[in-house]
Amino acid sequence: MPWQERQVKVLREEFIRAVLAGQQSLSAICRDYGISRKTGYKWLERFREEGQLEEHSREPHQQPTKTRAEVEDLVLKTRNLYPCWGARKIESYLQRTGENPPSYGTIHRIIKQHDLITQEASQKSRPFVRIERETSNELWQTDFKGEFLMGNASWCYPLTILDDHARFSLRIEPKPNQQNVKSSFIDTFREYGLPSALLSDNGPYFAGCRGGYTQFERFLMDQDILPIHGRVYHPQTQGKIERFHRTLKQELLLAGIPYDLVEADDFFSRWRKYYNEVRPHAALNNRTPAQCYQPSTRPFMEQVPKFEYPTGFRLYKVNNMGYLRFNHHQSYLSDTFINTYVQLVPDEWKDIVHVHYRNFEIAQYNLITGERIMRRPR
Repeated sequence: MPWQERQVKVLREEFIRAVLAGQQSLSAICRDYGISRKTGYKWLERFREEGQLEEHSREPHQQPTKTRAEVEDLVLKTRNLYPCWGARKIESYLQRTGENPPSYGTIHRIIKQHDLITQEASQKSRPFVRIERETSNELWQTDFKGEFLMGNASWCYPLTILDDHARFSLRIEPKPNQQNVKSSFIDTFREYGLPSALLSDNGPYFAGCRGGYTQFERFLMDQDILPIHGRVYHPQTQGKIERFHRTLKQELLLAGIPYDLVEADDFFSRWRKYYNEVRPHAALNNRTPAQCYQPSTRPFMEQVPKFEYPTGFRLYKVNNMGYLRFNHHQSYLSDTFINTYVQLVPDEWKDIVHVHYRNFEIAQYNLITGERIMRRPR
């Protein structure tokens, strides 16, 4: 091996040992070794994927039975590499990387004997009832991860999109504010296809004020996607993406803060690949999200076709103030639908009229009083 190549190899090995020791932040270690954080992440990612830094033979080889000390060392090294992982994830990861790991109970005892499990972490690991969709793309969840200050003193607002069934991270995009998310969704739809429904919170971009609709909600309905909003003051409605955000904070943002949006995008891209393809997920029987996710068969519609409403019921045009005139009433619908035709369908049994936009019922009104009694697409 040439002298220069050997020196780089030694430098990489020393760098990895320093990271595994856990006594300094990754940024500090990179400064000590005179390398950029990007190079540091590259070396660390290579070690995580291969388990070693040097080139190795592709020929199959047998692994002799490990001693108790070697088993313990293997478990502790994996735990140091992924400090947020419990025994289940460590066991699954070692199996997938070709090791012959001890049982879950043995791994748990090893990390517990070394005081690597806090009481708080133990309580958080207690099982609870999960509710999820049966297949990929039945429901996506979206939200903004809490903003944080970057190294250049500007704010970062990470937009996240998650598949409800597979927990697959479809997008983590650093943004300078919480506006203009439509382009991010268009890119995601082009890559993965369309979901049947999208669950979000009641933020101003996702949910309309005055009981109306946002342009983003209309954009979703134009793509035949049902917009759903979590209950106000009930964040558990979006429990999966809230848990995803906690994992993102624990495993990435606590390790270092990016300098700007460009570096943040690199941060998130690398972590998203790790989350989807490497990290076992307890709710998926310790499979990875990438093993469970299937892209949608419904492609994004670049040009939305004209919608043909069923015959037999009149179409009404929303006026330039967002109001509907029907049955001698003028009732507010939404500014989003100004100058748009909607279909009104009287109820067969009640004094109610149902308002339809494309494939969705977007409102109900009392025919006698004109009062709106329902505002939510379904």
